[in-house]
Amino acid sequence: MHARLIAVGDRQPPWVDQAFDDYAQRLPRAWQFRLVTHATAQRGKARAPQRAIEAEGQRILGEVRPGELVVILDERGNEWSSEQLSRRLSAWLSDGRDICFVIGGPDGLSDDCRNRADLQWSLSRLTLPHGLARILLVEQLYRASSMLEGHPYHRA
Repeated sequence: MHARLIAVGDRQPPWVDQAFDDYAQRLPRAWQFRLVTHATAQRGKARAPQRAIEAEGQRILGEVRPGELVVILDERGNEWSSEQLSRRLSAWLSDGRDICFVIGGPDGLSDDCRNRADLQWSLSRLTLPHGLARILLVEQLYRASSMLEGHPYHRA
């Protein structure tokens, strides 16, 4: 299984990149985990947010490969405990398909992205800055993989 994150928003503060990279480097090398970013579409008084959402959605879907398991991060998705994520990760690894996580832009994801998604995951009911959501995603993937390997990182 190879894994990656497609995220809208290509400029993050250095602390976000540093924390993200730290956890991403801890993930199993076999995953070949990588981050793909796309610039946020222009928004403004003269531009309807829906046009930006659709433009971002088209760029995201252009990156998604056929047969890939797509998990979108969305506040309306299902919340999972670390243990539940670990069990899901085990199933994903057994499935063998590549997996793609998606974080949309500031106004969310297009309907086309939602329709393509296999799963919707909510990291929290709180509204999170996109950079922090990236960090939480990769940290939880590291935690779940550590649990599967019996590594003591996760202490419940």
